[in-house]
Amino acid sequence: MPVAKKENFQSRDPLWAIIFSVVMASVLMVYPVPYEMSAWRPAFMLLVMLFWVMCQPAWCGVWFAFVLGMFTDLLVDMPLGINALCFVLIAFSARYFTRDKRIMTENNLWVICMVAVAVYLVLMWLLLIMLGEEVAIVRHWMPWLSSILMWFVVYFGLKKWRAV
Repeated sequence: MPVAKKENFQSRDPLWAIIFSVVMASVLMVYPVPYEMSAWRPAFMLLVMLFWVMCQPAWCGVWFAFVLGMFTDLLVDMPLGINALCFVLIAFSARYFTRDKRIMTENNLWVICMVAVAVYLVLMWLLLIMLGEEVAIVRHWMPWLSSILMWFVVYFGLKKWRAV
């Protein structure tokens, strides 16, 4: 009776994938586009942060979200701490509400992404209003649709580093 061959499974170290995805997201955040299209720019850094927090919870958590938020604030010349606060609240909420749910399918992650991007835009809008910034309400909500459509590109591009 032949003995079943035991597979030598090693989990992949996602460090270089995390660094590469953050660099790519930062390039896409500042890449020059025409003014008419700039309002539709997806929240790339939020999507990358959300992917890593949800799909690699052992590697990326609330501190990762904080550092990425501060980096985003510096990158897009926002008041320091606004994106960091939004990213931390979203990362904590996503981890808290899904900590017991081990069935994280693509559809479930997409719904979480839709809610997270909406919460991000509401928080950004409220924080900018509190700081006295002038916010064009219609232009502020345009990234929602492009971000939730871009989630599939982010997810399927980074899917092989997802923790099982």
